[in-house]
Amino acid sequence: MTLLAAHLNDPGILFTDGERILCREPGFALLGDEGLTTGREAWASASLEPRRIQNRYWADLRAEPLVDNRFRHLTAADLVSKQLEQLWNRVSKPGDRLALAVPGYMNNDNLGLLLGIAMDLDIPVVAMVDAAVAATRRQYINAVPVHVDLALHTAMLTRLLQNGQAQFERGAVVEASGMLNLYDVWLRTIAETFVQQSRFDPLHTAETEQVLQDSILDWLKIASSQDSVLMEVDYRGIKHSAEIESLQLVSAAEPVYQNIVSNLRALIRAGETPAIQLSDRAARMPGLADTLKARVGGEIFILEPGATARGLVARCSENRPGSAVTLVRHLPWDQSPVHVDADQEHGAARPTHVLVGNSATAIDSSMLVLGTHPAESERWLDLQQDMPGVSRRHCEIAFANGQCVVTDRSRYGTFLNGHRVDGSAVLQVGDVLRVGTPGVEMRMIFVEQQDGP
Repeated sequence: MTLLAAHLNDPGILFTDGERILCREPGFALLGDEGLTTGREAWASASLEPRRIQNRYWADLRAEPLVDNRFRHLTAADLVSKQLEQLWNRVSKPGDRLALAVPGYMNNDNLGLLLGIAMDLDIPVVAMVDAAVAATRRQYINAVPVHVDLALHTAMLTRLLQNGQAQFERGAVVEASGMLNLYDVWLRTIAETFVQQSRFDPLHTAETEQVLQDSILDWLKIASSQDSVLMEVDYRGIKHSAEIESLQLVSAAEPVYQNIVSNLRALIRAGETPAIQLSDRAARMPGLADTLKARVGGEIFILEPGATARGLVARCSENRPGSAVTLVRHLPWDQSPVHVDADQEHGAARPTHVLVGNSATAIDSSMLVLGTHPAESERWLDLQQDMPGVSRRHCEIAFANGQCVVTDRSRYGTFLNGHRVDGSAVLQVGDVLRVGTPGVEMRMIFVEQQDGP
């Protein structure tokens, strides 16, 4: 009898016994003429038969019929049940038990349905733990841990507490920032490179598009360690080749990376040093780790493959037979702590002024207050309009410890690049602050100081 753990994140649903990765399959389903297949077999036909493919069923686990006409007799729960049954039968032996590490995109309704599916399949689930908590096996001294992982359609960011153990504090699911979003921009960039260098368009046929999809992980691995990648596509006996600069792939991913950065910065309060813990999947994305280091600051820590499920096996506390399984959001550490350098310096530029409309107001060490009722003798930013959702003393902007900091004092919230600030946040050039409903927007800018008259 062995305790197995599964990390149910749809780019690679992974099972382990704590020592070996027993299997890893993507959350893809193909409804072919001969029936339903899932995992790698479905992924291998994703470009060849896109209308027969489903890849949102783990992220949108429900019991309602699927909208797609080809799948209208099935539900997302049916697809999850099919794939989970196949994987469990492949890896388990009689008497084995299963602990689940569940990703941040699953809500309580999803989790309840998941447990019901496992019960129907006679899979003995003995624990269910938040995936970021399961992955965090050590304390980060002098820092705040934030776990970053990618799903097929979203990025998942989790801020953790360290009150004697790893504990979930706050999370963000970032839409349109997952693996498939990155693959889409990279496949188009790669195809353009082939056209420019060989006049061959690999996206012209489904067959060659599938070749790109099958090759992209290997090319990304090369791009993460080398300056350029030599790519080859064999089509009807003719070999086509092209070479792409790794920085070109990083540049193409900029909109997705910036979305992740903006959400991540909203989780970090001013004066904190983030310990950014990347899953091995996220770390394989060219330039992502460097982008987070440059724009968020702190230190980057890259986890081993299967770290989430392995961390769960090592620290899992099983429920008593017959007891209900509920989501656990805290686990003890089982690895040595790491000391993080509290140096906050990073490459982002510090703003000097806040721009509202056509008027720029200087930022310095004296407090700049935003709100509806100015106090005597304070520097005040007059928004020149009444608006719902603005408090008397809404927020403050000032330099502190070499940083430009916004501190939220309202009950309505202050929003940094569209994301609500968690108490306070460090501001950078180009940031947009919003207060009120529908809101007044203020852009953070840098004004060069002119020497002489």
